[in-house]
Amino acid sequence: MKKFLEEFKQFALRGNVMDLAVGVIIGAAFQNIVTALTEDFINPIINCIGKTEIGGSIQIFNTGQYISYGDFITSVINFVIMAFVIFLLMKGINKFMAIGKKEEAPAAPVTKKCPYCLSEIHIDAVKCPHCTSSLIEEQPVTEEV
Repeated sequence: MKKFLEEFKQFALRGNVMDLAVGVIIGAAFQNIVTALTEDFINPIINCIGKTEIGGSIQIFNTGQYISYGDFITSVINFVIMAFVIFLLMKGINKFMAIGKKEEAPAAPVTKKCPYCLSEIHIDAVKCPHCTSSLIEEQPVTEEV
């Protein structure tokens, strides 16, 4: 049992788990801010412009059951705002993390094409394994007198 508790402690206190916990707590607090923004500012503005009320509902066949379309629209607006803010946040973090990193040079090619059969062969090959053509250019023989 002691070993189990030590493993759990090691797991729970790892950096990734703690970062995730902090992110969830901050995300929940930020969600309350976005919900307040939507309900207190955005919905009244939409209500004034469209002369309709977002906080409405529709009764289903006089059964006393209602579909709250206003709550759904508010939730969609909340989601769009949250997604946009997270997108901007991640874009900023990625840009910040890229500062000071050097771009990697492209790797040198390791293959080439045989000029006779156009097969991919190793760059250092002197004979094509497919068509057995010699890839070494022969030097013209010149006679010296």
